[in-house]
Amino acid sequence: MTRKNDPIEALIELMARLPGLGPRSARRAVLYLIRKRTLLLQPLADAMQAVAREARECLNCGNVGTSDICEICTSELRSNGLLCVVEGVADLWAMERSGVFRGRYHVLGGTLSALDGVGPDELRIPQLKTRIEAEGVREVILALNATLDGQTTAHYIADELDGLVTLSSLAQGVPIGGELDYLDDGTITAALNARKPI
Repeated sequence: MTRKNDPIEALIELMARLPGLGPRSARRAVLYLIRKRTLLLQPLADAMQAVAREARECLNCGNVGTSDICEICTSELRSNGLLCVVEGVADLWAMERSGVFRGRYHVLGGTLSALDGVGPDELRIPQLKTRIEAEGVREVILALNATLDGQTTAHYIADELDGLVTLSSLAQGVPIGGELDYLDDGTITAALNARKPI
């Protein structure tokens, strides 16, 4: 058993704060890292130090990288008039994993939420309007989560950008390979309302 001020215990407590890890999972992960000290622990520590030193938010879109302007924003191939608005960097990375979207992104940094006191000024909506004019954006794709806050944010942005640019949103409904029995009521409702002729 470790003492309270022990560095191992401190690491376990820090790991337990990570999403998806509780105290027991964190303890198992730390014990595994200690057993694989040379192979994993030291390289992980070095990588974390490098990220802590070099990671920064893109001044243009809000993505996370190691330069002031990310590779997506500097790519001339992506300067095609398409701008995809997402809630957070994790959503941007999910879109990139699909490899389908070849435009640029704009990270809002959250969604509107009256309960949490998040208004339009706390999000990157003013920067979005500036980018539309500066980059010659023709279409803005609202790729926000299908939650109440996400949809409220999408409606607010749509009102703000009305007449400035073409607006679209991701289709919502049954995922490919999804079985109706496993879907929640909101997903089934969205799928039914977004139905299209065959």
